[in-house]
Amino acid sequence: MVHGDLTGIRDSWIGELDQLYDWEGQREYFAPPLLVETLARQSARIRRETSLYLTRAGEVIDVTVGGASSVPLPALRKRRGTARLAGVRCLHTHPEGDARLSDVDLRALVSLRLDAMTAIGVNADGSVASIQSAFLGECVNGQPEPWLTELFTLDKLPQRVWREAIEQADAAILRGDTALDEDAPERALLIGIDSGDSLDELAALADTAGANVVGRILQKRLKPDIASYIGKGKLDEAALDAQALDADLAIADDELTGAQTRALEEHFGIRVIDRTMLILDIFAKHAHSREGRLQVELAQLSHRLPRLAGEGLALSRLGGGIGTRGPGETRLEVSRRRVRERVADLKRELEGLASERALRRSRRGKRGIPSFALVGYTNAGKSTLLNALTNAGAFACDRLFATLDPLTRKYRTPEGDECLLTDTVGFIRKLPAALVDAFHSTLEEAALADALIVVSDASAPNRFERRQVVRETLELLGAGGKPTIEVLNKLDVAGSDLADEFGPLVRISAKTGEGLDDLVRRITAELRRGKREVSVFVPYAKGGALAFLHERGQVLEESYEAEGARALVRLDEETLRLAVREGAQAVGDTGQ
Repeated sequence: MVHGDLTGIRDSWIGELDQLYDWEGQREYFAPPLLVETLARQSARIRRETSLYLTRAGEVIDVTVGGASSVPLPALRKRRGTARLAGVRCLHTHPEGDARLSDVDLRALVSLRLDAMTAIGVNADGSVASIQSAFLGECVNGQPEPWLTELFTLDKLPQRVWREAIEQADAAILRGDTALDEDAPERALLIGIDSGDSLDELAALADTAGANVVGRILQKRLKPDIASYIGKGKLDEAALDAQALDADLAIADDELTGAQTRALEEHFGIRVIDRTMLILDIFAKHAHSREGRLQVELAQLSHRLPRLAGEGLALSRLGGGIGTRGPGETRLEVSRRRVRERVADLKRELEGLASERALRRSRRGKRGIPSFALVGYTNAGKSTLLNALTNAGAFACDRLFATLDPLTRKYRTPEGDECLLTDTVGFIRKLPAALVDAFHSTLEEAALADALIVVSDASAPNRFERRQVVRETLELLGAGGKPTIEVLNKLDVAGSDLADEFGPLVRISAKTGEGLDDLVRRITAELRRGKREVSVFVPYAKGGALAFLHERGQVLEESYEAEGARALVRLDEETLRLAVREGAQAVGDTGQ
């Protein structure tokens, strides 16, 4: 998409400028002659300055049209915290034929940390008059000093020397810029239309992603502004705040359309991401298994595919940062067709892994071991609880979405009852649709479990609202009607003087162990629900029936006689029926 002031320019001419994005990168050239001649000819025809950004691989990633004497350079993501160049160079035209760089050009070179700033003097007939470039040198008082080349004609342009000058400038910046902290976090401005609680959660997400929240803008609205997410008056206020706070990233509390993202970026002059991109960025950091990484990439591409064409800040992806990392980040510059092909490939791979997961689940089901899914709002303490019960060694920390890949461990109660406990990814309000679709096979662990252990954070002031979010999410996943054990965790933080807020519940501290005995009793009761103790006799000729009882039931006692084996077994009616069909004989019922 061509940016800038396009008024009065024929659509066909805009289309030709748009074709510059299809330019085949020529890494060996600093300024490919044919590209320079094309840019000059089109600039002369529209009689306006025109700029384009070239990556070091020679790809065109932005085309912008200005006025007769100046062109607004699209804002790069501010490169706070990095002592390196942007990795792109700017080529722009001067339609009056004078290729000498202006003070404005040099200030843009310094502020945007460009690899180079190049001016192309264009004659009235569209031919190239001369070319001049500027590069950055070592920093003086925290700012790099630019230096200018001589004027050259296109056929005499020192292509190799100027490419080497980029490397020299990069080294000079790295050598001289001691004022910048390479690991400094991005400064984020939060924007929302929901509530202060929702922005608090967004701030926690931003902190988990590694951002430093420097300000918040809240405009209570029933629905987002269709053009710019927040209203125009608030938009102007937010833009001033972004400038005053020196923010280099804005994060919207809802999912944005491509048009809304572009409007916010053009108004703020900084990169803008939405809540979904932020969550996916966190998921990209925490995905460790092959399936998890594939799911993250699929979710990233599914979310970004409708937004690929005409993204606001064309260079916002070049330097990394929140919302850009993860397995899918290198796919953002490819065409829609290639992205769709990659999405199809990912879905096929995930379907294969989902089949493997279903097979493992089926095998566990055949062994008759009941399964419990630990579910709840993110950071409620599910992983800590799994570790407390099973010594699973699951990663647990006070961060949102610390768990991404589900982890299943066998658990045996002190009375000998067995079950499988599965730690699942946490839920959150405004759960992104792309995430639900991509993580379907992971989220279905809750839907396919025999029972649920719903863990809530007792210390969360909005725990009622969070529990409602969990309830709605479980309904969405088809797990709303399952047997449930309600657990209120983190009593070590909140205290134990809490009412039964969600119905009968177990109060625990997974961290200190308080209340775990009560929880184990509830798990045991659930495991025994619908089961009874039965005495059975299995003739030796039907030995397979005894093996079946060991696999599908709980053998409490076992003895051997001349004709066969006797056993006291705890099982349900269906398992007993199948055991009888295998050759077992029910000879007594304890009634328990």
